[in-house]
Amino acid sequence: MLLQCSGPLQSWGLHSHFNQRDTAAFPTRSAIIGLLAAALGRHRGEPIDDLAQLRLTVRVDRPGVLLRDLHTVGGGLPAAQTVTTAAGKKRPADATTLLSHRYYLADAAFTLALTPTPGAPAVGDLLNACATALKTPRWPLYLGRRACPPAGPLLLGILDDALHHLVHLPLAAPPPRPGSPTRAVEFLADEPLDQLPLPDTAGTSDPADAAWPATHLNDQPLTFHPRRRAYQSRPLYRRTFTPPPDQWAGLGADYLTRLTAYLHPARPTSEGSRR
Repeated sequence: MLLQCSGPLQSWGLHSHFNQRDTAAFPTRSAIIGLLAAALGRHRGEPIDDLAQLRLTVRVDRPGVLLRDLHTVGGGLPAAQTVTTAAGKKRPADATTLLSHRYYLADAAFTLALTPTPGAPAVGDLLNACATALKTPRWPLYLGRRACPPAGPLLLGILDDALHHLVHLPLAAPPPRPGSPTRAVEFLADEPLDQLPLPDTAGTSDPADAAWPATHLNDQPLTFHPRRRAYQSRPLYRRTFTPPPDQWAGLGADYLTRLTAYLHPARPTSEGSRR
């Protein structure tokens, strides 16, 4: 299954605590699994074991720009309605207003592939159920935070060999300017990327490096239950390649036209012409 996450703002919290709300540079596993669970209408305490078995590979079409927003919480309220401290008490009158720094990715775009875990049972029914739910979600969907709605449909489709299409789908970004250096595109996954089906002519990073984790992230959800939310660590693999010039599809209508042509190619008529 192929998804696209693009919008004016995205925020994929990774290490957020209290009044510091960060964002990862790409969609996290916990956020995407939570998005699917919301589309399916699952409550936070319901099991997510089936969704957690899906593998996630992210292509960074546009990394976006890091944006910090300053929020205030609790100011101008009566003492009884202000923010409660960790000790269960109310703050003094001169300290009722809290400052919250929240980080976002502005104008970013990511293409995602969700695939079965190698050796796991077939998940065709699960992917079909997720695809249907993404078209008509039970609850509103957002890109990490409720203030970050997607710019368009999240679902691109269910295709055979999703990783092949993840490599070849048009990029939601303008091409490099004439005379400027070529731009590499990054892939991030929770499985080794040394076997990623990149074109032979692509300028790629060393596949041997992509067989080993670049780092580990604590974003594999075990449960979203509000009172016992839990995550575990998982590896993060990276690989880059330089796409051909004609794969950069631009923005807006130009990109959507190219994407539609890729996903729904014209079929030959009975006379052999194309339509």
